[in-house]
Amino acid sequence: MRLLSVNLGRPRAVPYTDQPDGLTGIDKRPADGPVRVAAPGTEGSGASGLAGDAVCDVRHHGGDHQAVYAMAREDLDAWERELGRPLTNGSFGENLTTSGVDVSGALIGERWRVGPRVVLEVTSGRIPCLTFQGHMGEQGWVKRFTRRAAPGAYLRVIEAGEIRAGDAVEIVHRPGHDITVALQFRAVTTERELLPLLPAAGSALHPEALAVARAYLEKYGAGGPSGGRTDSPDGAGQGRANSI
Repeated sequence: MRLLSVNLGRPRAVPYTDQPDGLTGIDKRPADGPVRVAAPGTEGSGASGLAGDAVCDVRHHGGDHQAVYAMAREDLDAWERELGRPLTNGSFGENLTTSGVDVSGALIGERWRVGPRVVLEVTSGRIPCLTFQGHMGEQGWVKRFTRRAAPGAYLRVIEAGEIRAGDAVEIVHRPGHDITVALQFRAVTTERELLPLLPAAGSALHPEALAVARAYLEKYGAGGPSGGRTDSPDGAGQGRANSI
């Protein structure tokens, strides 16, 4: 398991974001050398966990619980085949493009050592938004991405340091529950009857997702509402869409 690239974005003006100044950092490109990784601070004030990476809308994005976004190269390859066009590393706005890592199958709270020093902890899946759709230029992209339920993972920084392309990725801790990124994503988007399962992930889970699960349990109990399934094909559900 290894890191294929570390991807950074620069602020760019686009017509498809609701950020007041019209800027986004979603267009990320591989860095040439080492990149410093550290906890950026609380959401709303902190931005990216990677030095030199732009998160333009800190109202909704970035912060300690979404400090780093990882995507498996294997998932990008699958989308390449479906879309019929090449997708370079960073195409989905991910900071880390990995090889041999089951990113969407990772457990919430799973910890990865990247390179010799950096330790990251999985917090949640990435919820697609209209900025992501505009960046991809694909009609109905939010729905398509949501249906596949392979969203990649947001991570918090446990131990800071430098990382670079080619670094090894090692799983150094796996928690004792079975709440994966993919399950969490399905719970907050298209299969809300799964929400009662999420508190098993504990404090490692993104606080917004945990709050949604607890509110659901308070309202409906573990059995959920009559009829069970509640579909949200547009990808809403974790409080708000949280792309980069």
